[in-house]
Amino acid sequence: MAKRSIFLIFIAIAILLTLGFAMLASASYSAAEGSVDDYSMVRRQLGWLGVALALGLGCVLMDYHRLVHWRWHLLLLAAVTLGLCYEPHVGIKLNGAKRWIGLEWLGHKEVRVQPSEFAKVALIITLAAWYGLRERLARTFLQGFLWPLLLMTAIVVLIGAEMDLGSALITAGVGLAMMIVAGARLRFISVAALAAIAALALMISITPNRMTRVIAFISAVPSLAKYMDTGNLSKEQLEDLHDKKGQQKLAQLAFGSGGPNGVGLGQGRVKLYSLPEAHTDFILPMVGEELGLRGTLAAVFAFVMIIIGGMCISSYAPDTFGKLLGFGLTLLFGLEGLMNMGVTTGVLPNKGLPLPFVSYGGSSLVMAMISAGILCNIYRQGVHLTAADFPGIQKKSRWTPRLSDHDAAQFE
Repeated sequence: MAKRSIFLIFIAIAILLTLGFAMLASASYSAAEGSVDDYSMVRRQLGWLGVALALGLGCVLMDYHRLVHWRWHLLLLAAVTLGLCYEPHVGIKLNGAKRWIGLEWLGHKEVRVQPSEFAKVALIITLAAWYGLRERLARTFLQGFLWPLLLMTAIVVLIGAEMDLGSALITAGVGLAMMIVAGARLRFISVAALAAIAALALMISITPNRMTRVIAFISAVPSLAKYMDTGNLSKEQLEDLHDKKGQQKLAQLAFGSGGPNGVGLGQGRVKLYSLPEAHTDFILPMVGEELGLRGTLAAVFAFVMIIIGGMCISSYAPDTFGKLLGFGLTLLFGLEGLMNMGVTTGVLPNKGLPLPFVSYGGSSLVMAMISAGILCNIYRQGVHLTAADFPGIQKKSRWTPRLSDHDAAQFE
């Protein structure tokens, strides 16, 4: 299975990219908002895909052990870019959140990047390197728990303060899972998890927008709605509550109207009735409406293939750093896909998160391709693939060259 894992990832990425561009082309007309070129978003996404493929290929060819040497530089760059989101002349505030950096000062007014996407990968690299270089100290309190937790907390707080609670939750979940796999003591992790839950409850309770999302979710569940009293809410809060519930109701309507086969590519109607974020966070309901259950299951199984392939690659990595790095990146794909699907189907409270490789957005696409490239690099060094494993190659040699083995300690 490990030798075929790379093909699972390639096929899955191809499926997701095809679905993404097909739905983006379908949604472009209604989302372009009067643009002269109705397919301008498709063109921009193609441009980002070119950048993503170039960077992903670079990660495939580069020895992933170099990331051990770059770990602090990457983490510092992540922290700085997250901080720039609060700079008035650089950061961009949209829908009440400060998650983006504008490039207007570089002459690209229409381009913006989301630093949290980069920060998640940088943190995974740092934690994997930390435990890879301190494998024997993973059970200790200071080196195996406290310092890694502080690093993770710093990044999570910077992301959460941008009103991006979803990305902060995913980052914390991946970080804690990596600490468990690395060997940190469960009793320490349990205390940290309880503290994280308490902090999450506090952040929701003190933020009206987040509280409204939770109330909207609870009021939509019949068994829980009877415990929710909305009579004390103001008129503005009730309107906001209606909007939050309406978005997920439209998404469920799109899934239901698609049926098994869908209404046909480009024939979807829900996007015409102003389904918010139909080309980004809520692009999966468009897949369900236009391509039906088959298209939705194709997206679901594509993520299952990425998870299976990534975990196989991680298990065959030549060192602890590679195993933790592969595990963290694979889990990141899985949690992002799971949370997006949970939100769009109404299983989770409404939260804006892109679907990797599918949703419109350059930052998400670039970092997803870089992550896939790193997984491929780990595969090259951990799995021996010959011509017998791939009939298209008629040579008695490896399909991919084995890079020289490195001791990660030399990069410290």
